[in-house]
This record gives sequence, structure tokens and C-alpha cells, in this order.
Amino acid sequence: MTTRTFRIMVRGVFDGLTDAQRAELLAAAPQHDVLHAAFTHEGHLSYDLNARAAFTFRFLDQGEAEEDILEATERAEQAAQAWLTERGYGHKNFRSQAEDLSQAPLGKRQRRAANTTH
Repeated sequence: MTTRTFRIMVRGVFDGLTDAQRAELLAAAPQHDVLHAAFTHEGHLSYDLNARAAFTFRFLDQGEAEEDILEATERAEQAAQAWLTERGYGHKNFRSQAEDLSQAPLGKRQRRAANTTH
């Protein structure tokens, strides 16, 4: 059986941050800049509090079957929830979006490379 790779984004909005929490997030903002966003197994958090209080966690997970994406999404949501809760950051409007890369359409360059190898 082949391994499937899943990309999961967990989005939400910070809610009820104290002045100290906001200052802490602003101080750490350079390492959470959306320009450095990446899908990782640990989850990568990005936000721009100066623009708005929204955040996105990006996770990379794997499974063997198409339906494994549901468990991967649940793990990502739990990890994001744990990260926020451990730090006491309030949040709301949690939602997730997952993609099975084996089902993603090939880009123009990938199609060209696939056609030349056959």
C-alpha cells in the first residue's frame, strides 16, 4: 500500500488576549511570519497581529488510505488546540481544511515531467 501525504490547515482567531499575551505574540511574530509558513509534522503557526487577530497552523501528516485524512485532521486540530491552551491563548472560529496530495492535480511543470518519463 502506498503512503499518502496530507496537508492540513487549522485556522482560527485569537480571542480575549491580555496585553501581556499580545506583547508576547508580537515579540515572536518574526518567526511566525506568513512569508516563512511551511507545512511541518509538528505544525507551523503563522499570524500577523498587526493586520488582524487570525492565525493558521500548517501540518503535514501521512496515512495509507483516503479515509486516514479524517484522523490526520483530528490530530492537527488537537495539536493546535493544545498549543494554544498550554499558552493560555483564547481563540474562536476554529476550522480546518485538509488536502490529500495524492489527489491534488498536477501543476504544468509536473505534468510535463510525468509525460517525458513515460
